[in-house]
Amino acid sequence: MNLEQLIFELCAVHGVSGSEGPALNTAKKYLEQTAEVSVENNGNLIAVLGNKGADKTILLDAHLDRIGFIITDIDDEGFVKVDRLGGVDIRTLQDSVLVSENGLKGTVCCLPPHLSDGSGDKATPIDKTWVDFGMMKEQVEKQLKIGDTLTFSTQPRKLLGDKITASALDDRCGVAALIRAAELIDTDEYKVVILLSTQEETYGTGAKTGAFSVGSDEAIAVDVSFASQPDVTGQYGKIELGKGPMICISSVLSREMSNKLISVAKERDIPYQLEPIAGATGTNGDHIAVTKSGVRTAVVSIPQRYMHTPVEVISISDVENTAHLIAAYINCGGAFHG
Repeated sequence: MNLEQLIFELCAVHGVSGSEGPALNTAKKYLEQTAEVSVENNGNLIAVLGNKGADKTILLDAHLDRIGFIITDIDDEGFVKVDRLGGVDIRTLQDSVLVSENGLKGTVCCLPPHLSDGSGDKATPIDKTWVDFGMMKEQVEKQLKIGDTLTFSTQPRKLLGDKITASALDDRCGVAALIRAAELIDTDEYKVVILLSTQEETYGTGAKTGAFSVGSDEAIAVDVSFASQPDVTGQYGKIELGKGPMICISSVLSREMSNKLISVAKERDIPYQLEPIAGATGTNGDHIAVTKSGVRTAVVSIPQRYMHTPVEVISISDVENTAHLIAAYINCGGAFHG
């Protein structure tokens, strides 16, 4: 598998929270080669491999959706009003180009500096953000309607070495890691379910319902977390791209699973980094852990710079090592047997 090509393909498609169809179709095409695939009512993709009749089930989750915008109004001159779907950083909006699911592009309206007295030189709040599609209202309404979604119009790009930049790496690189892991998993002892979940960026609905329907014994949520960059200090100032996935340690999570992941990484010589969190992880792991009577859960994150912007940056090797770590964990039976 060409992992870079897979990530680029996943990041190039739309799939804003609540409208994940394009991302689902791309992931489905790959997972059908190694697993039995189905789609749940709310758009979750479920892929089953391993021993489908086994007593023990291990769940692997990554979310399909990306941050974006929803159209809330179209004014008399054809300007389109938007609101956030997920945690969009409004500082990145000025001069951005947004694209609709049907490929229509518009630019975010901004005030030229020549017409500003400087007193309002701050990020324009979302309730004052409009998009210009270059058309009058009648033309806009033939192609867009209130409730349609938009996202950043960008293309994935290579940087030096194995680094890449793209929007939607959160969490399309996690999706790619699980697609790659599906190629590496080799067990007839356990049932393995890959859940590519919807709506993580807005409400976590996909993980909540998906984990409930699967009813697993163990679960690993794969997402992104913070890597070092200028002006970042503290524990995340020590996290480096290319030095392996981050194994989370939190009171919300299973300490046995975190320890087993660390042990497997050491045994297989897979690079890893630690992410201690004093409480909720901010990932789907929080939702999965409290499903039904509780699910033993771990979180593995891919280090990333510039999260929730159009220029997120990761290392391809961290995605590959995430896949190898998860596959090795499953192939050796997980943290709990029987």
